[in-house]
Amino acid sequence: MDGAHLPVVVVGGGQAGLSVSWWLGRRAIEHVVLERDRVAGEWRNRRWDSFCLVTPNWQCDLPGFPYAGPDPDGFMVRDEIVAYLERYAASFDVPLAEGVAATRLRARREGGFELHTTAGRLSADQVVVAAGPYQVPMRPRMAERLPAGVVQVHSSEYRSPDALPPGAVLVVGTGQSGCQIAEDLHLAGRRVHLATGSAPRVARFYRGRDVVAWLHDMGYYRKAVTEFADADAVRFRVNHYVTGRDGGRDIDLRKFARDGMRLYGHLAGIDGPRLRFTPDLCANLDAADAVSEGIKDSVDAYIAANGIDAPAEARYVPVWEPAEEPDALDLEAAGITSVVWATGFGRDHRWIELPVFDGRGYPTHDRGVTSYPGLYFLGLPWQHTWGSGRFSGIGADAEHLARQIVAHQHRTVHTGLHWLAGTPYQTSPHDDEDWIAPRTVA
Repeated sequence: MDGAHLPVVVVGGGQAGLSVSWWLGRRAIEHVVLERDRVAGEWRNRRWDSFCLVTPNWQCDLPGFPYAGPDPDGFMVRDEIVAYLERYAASFDVPLAEGVAATRLRARREGGFELHTTAGRLSADQVVVAAGPYQVPMRPRMAERLPAGVVQVHSSEYRSPDALPPGAVLVVGTGQSGCQIAEDLHLAGRRVHLATGSAPRVARFYRGRDVVAWLHDMGYYRKAVTEFADADAVRFRVNHYVTGRDGGRDIDLRKFARDGMRLYGHLAGIDGPRLRFTPDLCANLDAADAVSEGIKDSVDAYIAANGIDAPAEARYVPVWEPAEEPDALDLEAAGITSVVWATGFGRDHRWIELPVFDGRGYPTHDRGVTSYPGLYFLGLPWQHTWGSGRFSGIGADAEHLARQIVAHQHRTVHTGLHWLAGTPYQTSPHDDEDWIAPRTVA
């Protein structure tokens, strides 16, 4: 591999990299997919034992490889997800280089790109960065102030209740990971303390169907980020929490609290064994419920507008209300021996030495196409739609980028004018129906 030149290099061999490889293969575009681990390494190594998808299996629709198992309305667990991706990689002739990490990407003076990898140097005409958005586990600096005897793990390191020392556990964060880990610990009989955040929730089922099915029919997963007035903010919204565990159900923090879990507002500070919280628990719970009920309003309106025969269903009634807003917690008095930081991930694109990032380090792009010719990103949340980055929508994004790659090849070779079968063509980067758009040349 050292010293090789390729038309396209894809960095990342997860669902994003495999999807764009499938489309490139369909167009006979020579390429290689670099995967620093093995296929599905992120799913295998950064998910806990009981992890499962929150979207139903029928939404697993990678290019040329829709879900074909016996339970389309179920939710694949971690090992099934890994097996699904392994089968996908084996289903077509993907030029995969496992155990090879990209360490540096920069422009070549003669055009194209130079990549430094753990297997040597490569050059490429075009590069797709499909390394995913969850690169660096994030912990707040205040974590350094916890007593040395408290075990700390990030959500990406959490595996099971038994892997933590005996005693109570504090989970910080109520995004999807935080809520599901808190439930995992709670169901195992552990005493759980949960510092909540502002993440919204969604009901699992409503009016006879999975809410995901309603939202799919309503077109939510196909809605482009550009249709929102605050498109930039939309890209950084936290996902709604829900679970596919045991066939799928709501995650109701109020129910957890009724059954013994201790809830708090945002974690505000740490002074040794004493923790301080913002008095916003009620606001966090109410806001999450309001989003869930608002989604039900949309479903009701869709059912009514389309004359759909769907069973009526009573609306949610809170099963617990905080008697007070707890503002402090003593770790020693509560018997807390471990903390799980479900505080998200950051991006680390320092290895990319090209001017395509904004002040937050986010790649600036139009549907994955950056301002630097020949460089693309794939697999970002809300890259184009709500389905982007998910098994349900990443294939469409991959196909779009494959079209741009073909168009870029033609532009590079023919300087914008392309003669195919004696017919003049000009590339159309915004055309979603054809790879190339016929155009009369004067």
